[in-house]
Amino acid sequence: MTSQDKKIAVAIIGSGNIGTDLMIKVLRNARRLRMAAMVGIDPSSEGLARAARMGVATTSEGVEGLMKMDGFGDIGIVFDATSAGAHAHHNSMLQPHGIKVVDLTPAAIGPYVIPVVNLQAHLDAPNINMVTCGGQATIPMVYAVSRIAKVHYAEIVASIASKSAGPGTRANIDEFTETTSRAIAEVGGAQRGKAIIVLNPAEPPLMMRDTVYCLADVDADQKAIADSVKRMVQDVAAYVPGYRLKQEVQFERFDAQHPLNVPGLGRMPGLKVSIFLEVEGAAHYLPSYAGNLDIMTSAALAAAEQQAARLLAADTATV
Repeated sequence: MTSQDKKIAVAIIGSGNIGTDLMIKVLRNARRLRMAAMVGIDPSSEGLARAARMGVATTSEGVEGLMKMDGFGDIGIVFDATSAGAHAHHNSMLQPHGIKVVDLTPAAIGPYVIPVVNLQAHLDAPNINMVTCGGQATIPMVYAVSRIAKVHYAEIVASIASKSAGPGTRANIDEFTETTSRAIAEVGGAQRGKAIIVLNPAEPPLMMRDTVYCLADVDADQKAIADSVKRMVQDVAAYVPGYRLKQEVQFERFDAQHPLNVPGLGRMPGLKVSIFLEVEGAAHYLPSYAGNLDIMTSAALAAAEQQAARLLAADTATV
């Protein structure tokens, strides 16, 4: 292969907003990925029509249609941007072919992955789960605190424009809170996690805003935590340019005489850390206020780029 050919062919299942935005990111920004197919189930979907106009092969017959396409044997990575319920079927069909699956639904068949936190540990996993938009935005902040001090409890509130929540997002609301809550603990490092999502109907639509509350050890180093958070914001912004702090990290201490009542843990002393974020979308396909969708597609692209680098390195080693 020439250096120009050294890209991994990818397909996207799901021709809705998330899948279409991801397709455009792959076509415009990918360094190691080649857009091979867009897969849907509605022949009249706008996403399939746009893919065809952009020269991408399409099928409206779902994963079965993808497997019948001429270039299926060349595909190394498939993104699933459908629903948690559909993902199990898609994954079971793809795994026997040795295809890596990047799951943008809350199905969580594979390990939870936040690119800046734990991707390196799961590069060889056959299926990785991108948690949720709220998880991608807030778990890096929980981890930034937990790498400095023990986090007894972390709670995140993700507020997104109602217009940016399509049918798939709304159908997965229950899975969103459950998946994000588990990932706050498993990936973020908190002893206990809780996630809340708010669909804000305001007009004009508001950008994604996220609030992260952590209760750390009462004697935790505030400056070290603030510095850790700022470094992590820079790391996330490397692949989500619209990711930023809205104000300085806030701290409040609760001593043994004035403990905080923590859900599931009772009354306890600690250092309350409050982090306020905004996520502005890149507006590749979706409006800039839809940062909740942009951070998912950006994180999925960042993860797949590193998976592709691993696959290409393995191919080179066998030549």
